[in-house]
Amino acid sequence: MSTYDIAIIGGGPGGYVAAIRAASYGKRVALIEAKDLGGTCLNRGCIPSKTLLRHSEVIETIEKAKAWGIETGEVQFSLEKMLKRKDQVIERLRNGISYLLKKDKIDVLQGYGTVTERGTILVKDKEYGKKIQAEHIILATGSEPVVPGIPGLDTATYYTSDTIFHIEELPRSLVIVGGGIIGVEFACIFSSLNVPVTIIEMGNRIVPSEDPDASKQLAKSLKKRGVTILTNTKVTKVLKNEKGEELVEIEKENGETSQLETGALLLSVGRKPNTTAFSSLHLKMDGPFVLVDEYMRTSMPSVYAVGDVVGGWQLAHVASAEGVVAAANAAGDETKLDTRAVPRCVYTSPEIASVGLTEEEAKKKGYRFKVQKVDLAGNGKALTLDEKEGFVKLIADTKYGEILGVTMVGPHVTEMITESSAFIHLEGTVDELASMIHPHPTVSENIYEAAAAWLGKGIHS
Repeated sequence: MSTYDIAIIGGGPGGYVAAIRAASYGKRVALIEAKDLGGTCLNRGCIPSKTLLRHSEVIETIEKAKAWGIETGEVQFSLEKMLKRKDQVIERLRNGISYLLKKDKIDVLQGYGTVTERGTILVKDKEYGKKIQAEHIILATGSEPVVPGIPGLDTATYYTSDTIFHIEELPRSLVIVGGGIIGVEFACIFSSLNVPVTIIEMGNRIVPSEDPDASKQLAKSLKKRGVTILTNTKVTKVLKNEKGEELVEIEKENGETSQLETGALLLSVGRKPNTTAFSSLHLKMDGPFVLVDEYMRTSMPSVYAVGDVVGGWQLAHVASAEGVVAAANAAGDETKLDTRAVPRCVYTSPEIASVGLTEEEAKKKGYRFKVQKVDLAGNGKALTLDEKEGFVKLIADTKYGEILGVTMVGPHVTEMITESSAFIHLEGTVDELASMIHPHPTVSENIYEAAAAWLGKGIHS
């Protein structure tokens, strides 16, 4: 039986990063992955969806350019070629991860890893099974899409966020169940491909985890693109019409019911943790998730857990940060996880990026604060891009001027949120932000404008 200092189950952004960090401490490391390196993020999530969203952005830009005097004729696209490019991007990044693991002399074991007893893992694929021993184990087994118990769904044909990337042809229409981050991103992708899209959301707004103003702005933009948004609405049944196509029965908040015919159905109502690999450990749980402390340690001192399996943010960059912390502690280097400034990004059109507290959260924590919102309508760069829908909202406490939270909606804001994250991480103030010179013309100028306006010294707002 092979023996390791640290063994990681799961090769996603939490697991492979933990493996590389653990190896940097000179530890003998094994990484166990049942499918493909990179996990859900690389193979069935972040990277494929952002690749297709880039395609959507280009299509929309070409259409918009007609009003600028740039004529291209009728836009044509090939779903087959788009998906092929998506696969090429995935393969290149997957090979990159494989190279890094090999460079750091990490043993990659292909197969399903199951913890059979304290410190022992059975790695099994279709042909063989082998046991390894590890002093410390890091669980990075990820999650899978939730399939809700809707009557008729068990006999229906539907996609999840894991399977939609294998679609072979564009449907005549698409109903998306769930208006969270994943749902709205797919709405942008398919609407740009001229597929009529309907979002069904049980809550009173889409992307409910984000600022209400950001949700409102995105809903307005999606509707302009022809997306139908049904909030305060739930799916009560899935049927088949006389053609054998899916028929979705919905019920509104007032009890009114109706039916929607659709060429395809996409379920996007959340994800649940994969816990079968370590069920024999009987770890303490936080609902369906593994309970961990700030060192990413579980109720069993030699076992750590990271990523979607511990719940919380369920973001790839957070999983990687957790993996770094877990690996450090497993290697004996005591490190705590700092989540004060976790950036959150929605890659729709317009994009949404936020960090820190929302107004509601600031109220709950008892802060005395002031909010300043500056629209992009007067921003020079946004106007040149013809992407003036959006704003920057800054929240800071009135005692010291410390920045508590920032929300941005607009072009490329997911690339700009790190500036605000740095200020919150360093406990920066509005005065310090307003004293910085920002380049002109840029969308990022509105961050400065928001800070200056918060101080009552705004130039353009």
